[in-house]
Amino acid sequence: MTHHEYDVVIVGAGGAGMRAALESSERSRTAVLTKLYPTRSHTGAAQGGMAAALANVEDDSAEWHVFDTIKGGDYLVDQDAAEILCREAIDAVLDLEKMGLPFNRTPEGKVDQRRFGGHTRNHGEAAVRRACYSADRTGHMILQTLYQQCIKQGVEFFNEFYVLDVILDKDPQATPAGEEVSVTGVVALELATGEIHTFAAKSVVFATGGAGKVFKTTSNAHTLTGDGMAIALGAGLPLEDMEFFQFHPTGLAGLGILLSEAARGEGGILRNSEGERFMERYAPTIKDLAPRDMVARAMANEVREGRGAGPHKDYVLLDLTHLEPAHIDEKLPDITEFARTYLGVEPYTEPVPVYPTAHYAMGGIPTNVTGQVLRSNSEPVTGLYAAGECACVSVHGANRLGTNSLLDINVFGRRAGIAAAEHAATVASVPVMADDAASGVETLVATLRGSVGAGTERVADLRKALQETMDRNVQVFRDADSLEEARGVIADVKARYANVGIHDRGTRYNTDLLEAIELKFLIDLSEVVIAGALAREESRGGHYREDFPKRDDEKFLHHTMAYGTADGVRLDTKPVVITTYQPMERKY
Repeated sequence: MTHHEYDVVIVGAGGAGMRAALESSERSRTAVLTKLYPTRSHTGAAQGGMAAALANVEDDSAEWHVFDTIKGGDYLVDQDAAEILCREAIDAVLDLEKMGLPFNRTPEGKVDQRRFGGHTRNHGEAAVRRACYSADRTGHMILQTLYQQCIKQGVEFFNEFYVLDVILDKDPQATPAGEEVSVTGVVALELATGEIHTFAAKSVVFATGGAGKVFKTTSNAHTLTGDGMAIALGAGLPLEDMEFFQFHPTGLAGLGILLSEAARGEGGILRNSEGERFMERYAPTIKDLAPRDMVARAMANEVREGRGAGPHKDYVLLDLTHLEPAHIDEKLPDITEFARTYLGVEPYTEPVPVYPTAHYAMGGIPTNVTGQVLRSNSEPVTGLYAAGECACVSVHGANRLGTNSLLDINVFGRRAGIAAAEHAATVASVPVMADDAASGVETLVATLRGSVGAGTERVADLRKALQETMDRNVQVFRDADSLEEARGVIADVKARYANVGIHDRGTRYNTDLLEAIELKFLIDLSEVVIAGALAREESRGGHYREDFPKRDDEKFLHHTMAYGTADGVRLDTKPVVITTYQPMERKY
């Protein structure tokens, strides 16, 4: 076992992690630990753009952006966080531009902007151009730009180091309110050697991304297994609002591979089997550019009512055929190539089969607006921070607006990096990790390696059962019966996991071992998602209960806080921060 000491350790090298690293490494000795090579992080898959109310667009402002974010999140957004997000958006775009990010330009040379779902002006009167973009490769460009800047700045990366535990000096659930709980470091598995490493640190930032692989049909990469969220849960920390999962409307039918909302921002139209532009019935003002949760439900409803397209009538169609091929090639080169490659469809002349795909977790590790992790409604963990999709500062509430995710990672990644470094500067020395700090990871790895030839359950079988029940029962539409069915299946998968066996005895790049660990995280997170969804007997944003189809502010205008215990998931609540915008009916 190898021991390391740093002022700040950042876990994850996507957009949030590298944006944090740029800030912290200017101020303190920083290490970035990443499961993947940095430029393979999932930020690179984001396509459409990054929201900011620049002065380019008449009648737009940060205040309208704040309003749209809160309304789009179905009033579960913490409004102080939304105000920070939208007001710091302009500088976030300008920072990236100064770093060299090649945004598309207007003929006058300004940063170009496109329309995106839920971004409006004058209380939803019309869609507004607010998404700054780089063709349909915006996330890829952000990732490359931030990585180049990190290399220029000499940020120290530990590539393919899989963090499996965070070490706190006290049990956060057993420690009385008012008594400090501090982070001391993390434990990681080096994939290239199989060696376990401990990293002691004054500050730790989690930026580990999402958990889309709890579902079978997802836009997320295979590596997005909610590692940071599950590690926090296992350490006794809560997870916030995990029942809210966004299903992106336009995944390639049957595959889940994403076609950006930018396609609709550039004029694409959703049609059913009858050729009808059906969104006119669901959101008559902004139609195909309604928030994602509304569009996804409308699409699923068209299929359920028999107006789906294709031989099995199980998808709808994204029509780009009325757009000029030159316009498609300039603004949407990647996603149209996806349609050709994966479905054999020519977007110039044929509509593209699409259906909602699991895309984004609105919930995650609860933080305040500086990125500091909370161990209860308000008690912070000293030295521990989180940013990006793994975190929940609750700027997205019950439903995230498109292009606010790339904004989130830059605004709150920056804030977490600054806060982590500033805290590290106040600590005289790196904390001493307990002698047995790595014992939990050692036991987990040894148990799985010892299962070779002995375990009776296969990882692939258990993962398939988990993902299929989540797809079938916890997707766009839910009710008590479907959620109870999913809970029973997950309980069975969890029991069977005790007998799981792997087949690779090796230590170098043992992906069999890796997938077994990831499956444990998926099981834990699925339990939390289902528990929160069962308890929230209302419909709000990405959480739609068919047995409770109305939003209920009287009973459920609060965040869900989920804690892992020996007896299962324990739920608590946290108030929503409301500053200016009172909840109102959400319609477009």
